[in-house]
Amino acid sequence: MSDRRRTRTPSYTATPAKAAAIPPWTETDVRALGVTTDVVTAGQILGLSRNTAYRLARAGTFPVPVIQAGHQYRIPVAGLLAALHLTTPATPDGDDTHPPAP
Repeated sequence: MSDRRRTRTPSYTATPAKAAAIPPWTETDVRALGVTTDVVTAGQILGLSRNTAYRLARAGTFPVPVIQAGHQYRIPVAGLLAALHLTTPATPDGDDTHPPAP
């Protein structure tokens, strides 16, 4: 009997379709989440898998603060922004929404 297994290596490298289908998170996308988000979304933003995100949240070692309400975990978006260094620094007078008075 002859061995009919393929012996040549394919000449192309396959790119995982799932990795290419997920667009990267922008600062605008993160800010649009609201006040809090779930562990899975926060994990995606930080580059963590679903299982790793939940494991870190349960162990208390998630990279940002976690709020636990019963069996549900919530992640403050402000903590995510701080971890990603996307917070805007405050102005010296503390109010940057109104122009100075004449």
